Amino acid sequence: MTKHAFIEAGQRTVRLEQQAIEALYNRIDSHFSAACETLIACTGRVVVTGMGKSGHIANKIAATLASTGTPAFFMHPAEASHGDLGMLTSSDVVIALSGSGTTNEVVTLLPLIKRIGAPLIAMTGNPSSTLSLAADVHLDVHVKEEACPLGLAPTSSTTATLVMGDALAVALLEARGFSAEDFAFSHPGGALGRRLLLKVSDVMQSDFPKVQPETPLSDALMEITQKGLGMTTIIGNDGTLSGIFTDGDLRRALDKRQDLHTTAIIELMTANCKTVHPDMLAAEALNIMEENNISTLVVVNTDNTPCAVVHIHTLIKAGLA
Repeated sequence: MTKHAFIEAGQRTVRLEQQAIEALYNRIDSHFSAACETLIACTGRVVVTGMGKSGHIANKIAATLASTGTPAFFMHPAEASHGDLGMLTSSDVVIALSGSGTTNEVVTLLPLIKRIGAPLIAMTGNPSSTLSLAADVHLDVHVKEEACPLGLAPTSSTTATLVMGDALAVALLEARGFSAEDFAFSHPGGALGRRLLLKVSDVMQSDFPKVQPETPLSDALMEITQKGLGMTTIIGNDGTLSGIFTDGDLRRALDKRQDLHTTAIIELMTANCKTVHPDMLAAEALNIMEENNISTLVVVNTDNTPCAVVHIHTLIKAGLA
């Protein structure tokens, strides 16, 4: 094949699969609504099943449902006939996928699913098939043409089925009022989960530099050096935060030729500095740092007493930036 032929084959595949997806638009109808109502009413779990390529799509649909607020799992139809059907209860809902609607492994399960009493939603490309007729709700995912030039490998049909599964998941997500925070709870290892769940208290450093207002600059510099954060807090006699002294303040002090041994830190500190609370989201703290071009924030309690500091390097290490 020439370079042009490769490009032409790829573009033809995209065009055919795009047409298959567009054809689904008018099939989001009363049948789709009935499927959503059945799934919303489910008090158990959604069990998605399919064989071969449909099985791979079923597995992905189950994963999407589970991550968007609808408890779901994949059940292999062949394994179901050898014991795995025991995981199905009458409070569950079954979504069965089959392009032809006659897949033996899936059809074999139909009498058992009916006997258990679990509602059945079918996704097939044949509304007159055994699976379609046995289902409580049928979703039509037939395609005019597979992208495979031989018309054998499931391509357009599996894409259409996957999109129909996504449509169900999103409709259910909206119906449940599923939020970004809910999503984060089911994805604690992902970047979104870290941004939405991690609090300042999870990343703050309790052993932080602190000096009193009358402390000479030379002693304050020793405290900064020992703690290695490039800053120190200044805490008043009442225990509340008076201010902060950073390497930027030090540069300004040196420019003014301040005496390191006689100048008190209160004369050089930055008062009214930016602070955060322990229960604030760490992502909010990062936003404050970025907006104000600073690398450290003092963590204070409700009475303005410092309890820790949080450094931008810690937030980066936590995967927030």
